[in-house]
Amino acid sequence: MKNISWDESLTVDVTEIDEDHQKLVELYNLLSHSIEEGASAEYIAVVLEEMISFTVWHFRHEERLMVLYNYPDLAAHRTEHNDLIDSAQEVQQKFQQKKMLTEADIDYLETWLTEHILGHDMRLGFYLLKVM
Repeated sequence: MKNISWDESLTVDVTEIDEDHQKLVELYNLLSHSIEEGASAEYIAVVLEEMISFTVWHFRHEERLMVLYNYPDLAAHRTEHNDLIDSAQEVQQKFQQKKMLTEADIDYLETWLTEHILGHDMRLGFYLLKVM
């Protein structure tokens, strides 16, 4: 299974956002390793729920910063957040029905996490560094 290594390429240089992203990477890796090691469906369900719940919290955290500092791309960034939450919940629903996640599901979660950080969040971090 996949493993995301936290390194400087993922940092947005805003400490509180980077700390959240590190936690998301840890949860993703925990989920991936749990599947690879054959953890119980109940355990995987709990880890997946924790990852999604933390993602929702983190997105609201980012949105609070965007509102506070008048981020001009707030609407598009918020839409991206909502789409990502919806897609993660679809993976969760699939898991609840079949009691398994495929490598494609894990690849998908890895892609949405890293692409969001490297895209929208890098732009947000650049903006926040100028205004904070």
